[in-house]
Amino acid sequence: MSAHQDSTTELLERFYDAEAHYVAAGGPGRAAFDSIARCLDPDVTLHQAPGLPYSGVWQGPEGIERFMAVMGEMWERMEFLEQRRFVDGQQVVITNRVRLTARRTGRELDTRIVQEMTVRDGRIREIRPYYWDPAAVRAVLA
Repeated sequence: MSAHQDSTTELLERFYDAEAHYVAAGGPGRAAFDSIARCLDPDVTLHQAPGLPYSGVWQGPEGIERFMAVMGEMWERMEFLEQRRFVDGQQVVITNRVRLTARRTGRELDTRIVQEMTVRDGRIREIRPYYWDPAAVRAVLA
């Protein structure tokens, strides 16, 4: 593995760990966003697919923090059960098997999410997640 791949892998591990802790704590006022923010490029953009309760374009670290607040309201826990990373320069594809627990209903969803990311200068610049079953996400949260 190249030094670039090592640093990208370390970045992604820090990001996913910080994201899981932030969501589990319940978001703003209950957890610090700093650990996540350190992983993000100032011009970061997150594209969440239509059909999800948190769909839309979230821009900048402030937008990601607002998105994470919504995630913290909806999900009590995010467990990354399996994860594979494919790094090609600045382009990264991550396959995730994840277990999500809804905060309001307590129901669990074991699903797959694939994320395309762009990493620039050691920070995440763009994120495009693809959920296997957005309808299941809505159902577990309802």
